[in-house]
Amino acid sequence: MAQSAGNTVEAEAPDYPAVLPLREQAKLRDAWLKQRLETVVPALMREQGVDMWVLIAREYAEDPVVETMLDARSMHARRRTILVFFDPGEGKPIERLTVSRYGLADMFAPVWTPEQQPDQWKRLAEVVAERNPQKIALNVSGQTALADGLTHSQHEDFMAALPEELRSRIVPAGPLAIGWLESRIPAELEVYPSIVRLAHAIIAEALSDAVITPGQTSAEDVQWWMRDKINALGLDTWFHPSLNIFRAGEAGELTGDAIIQPGDMLWTDFGIKYLGLNTDTQHLAYVLKPGEADAPAGLKAGLAAANAVQDMLTAEFRVGLTGNDLLAATRARAISSGYQPSIYSHPIGFHGHGAGPAIGFWDNQDSSPAGRYLVRASTAWSIELAVTNNVPEWGDQAVSFRTEEDMVFDGEQVRYLDGRQSAFHLIKGAADRPVEVPAEATLPAPEALPTEPLGDAVGD
Repeated sequence: MAQSAGNTVEAEAPDYPAVLPLREQAKLRDAWLKQRLETVVPALMREQGVDMWVLIAREYAEDPVVETMLDARSMHARRRTILVFFDPGEGKPIERLTVSRYGLADMFAPVWTPEQQPDQWKRLAEVVAERNPQKIALNVSGQTALADGLTHSQHEDFMAALPEELRSRIVPAGPLAIGWLESRIPAELEVYPSIVRLAHAIIAEALSDAVITPGQTSAEDVQWWMRDKINALGLDTWFHPSLNIFRAGEAGELTGDAIIQPGDMLWTDFGIKYLGLNTDTQHLAYVLKPGEADAPAGLKAGLAAANAVQDMLTAEFRVGLTGNDLLAATRARAISSGYQPSIYSHPIGFHGHGAGPAIGFWDNQDSSPAGRYLVRASTAWSIELAVTNNVPEWGDQAVSFRTEEDMVFDGEQVRYLDGRQSAFHLIKGAADRPVEVPAEATLPAPEALPTEPLGDAVGD
């Protein structure tokens, strides 16, 4: 589990897996890439009935798919990088070609010699015509940016180079692009838990006495500590961390230069990128007040409610359902159980908000075009949602309990990559100080007891 009761172990000594040296990272990522090119691409092309996939990217205008297909030394498109996949049929291997000036390790065979044919577009047209494909997939999509990496000018130039007969065979590569990006191979899934563990460890240290001194530390201080920690570990971040303060009697959330105080509930949204894979996590912490040993029961009930809705969502996962299906089924079950949910889960992997079906949005709890994609096996997900609960200890104040954890779906079962939060991170702060009784609550000194019986009243 990502969290133990009270989170004392992680707070005192967060478990940080070792980060590999860059050379070892490159070897691992290239091994993954080679395996992905040999397995994921052929399966997708044959599933979709596409015999050629052409990907074109320019330096500084990266196609999101091309960016994930380049070896660790190439890193980015140079000038113009063109990749071509061709399925010759009859069970033969998929050809992987590059019509580019610079080579791409041993991942793609070069088929352009500029000294013999200076025009790169003409050479690409020749490569296509020589193979005579029936369907030529291009990364153009009005549905998702992740499958829309071919820029307008490059599309125009490619069309101009192709004969009319071949132009008519162009099809959108949406299912190929999404399938490539969302599919996780077994080798990646062996390492992904340790990547999420790194993120959990950073959060655990950030939301502890090692970083936060109640009455002194601001929300922004914690945010920048997290950024510095990511940098010190040699990792990348894909968004600036959030750190918001929920406080009894405060209608809105506090952040920025707001100072963390005893009795506050803290929420963080945090993600890292390592070995090309992203994490996305939202955790909750509580700052103990003097004399407290745990968060108030009302806050703990809110986190438990969010965990319950997480369980409802993950129980709905089935291959072939859409994200909209999962959203509707989970909301219906949660609402009928008395919860107030807001669900906005999404795939994760090469991108933080990854390719594949969206399961709601925080600002749209109805079906959406992005939720029409089908759920597939061997995919990773960020189970992101919130449940609103009233907190009795805070005068029945309505509080949003936001959680987010990363998990994998193998087609049959779901599994959190490094457990999930089920107990608050606890910041001791002033917890060990003696409880101070407010002055207005001080009891008067007792009167001295009489030493002899009182006399009878006059007249009695």
